[in-house]
Amino acid sequence: HVQLVESGGGSVQAGESLTLSCAASGVTVPHSCMAWFRQTDGKEREGVAHIDSDGSTTYGDSVKGRFTISRDNAKNILSLQMNSLKPEDTAMYYCAADAKRWYGCPDEYKYWGQGTQVTVS
Repeated sequence: HVQLVESGGGSVQAGESLTLSCAASGVTVPHSCMAWFRQTDGKEREGVAHIDSDGSTTYGDSVKGRFTISRDNAKNILSLQMNSLKPEDTAMYYCAADAKRWYGCPDEYKYWGQGTQVTVS
């Protein structure tokens, strides 16, 4: 049974920082494809950052240079360091996980957390 539990969201002022965490069980973070997505009402879900089992990372254009995805292999936790936050970063942030395929990470992730709200004003 896979469980992903996000934490660390909150309300901050523009320019401030937040760190989101995703505690995973039933899936091994360092061996899996892991990602952060975000969604606001009325908008499509947006991929924020991805980390492959080999450690390679990709970021959405809107967060490049400001957000950093990382993992704590010993604690099986995925993190997202968010700096220089902007009002347009306001969204529900979701942690996602899936097994790596022979071709790489899937476009659609199988396992999802419940989300943590980030509000930037």
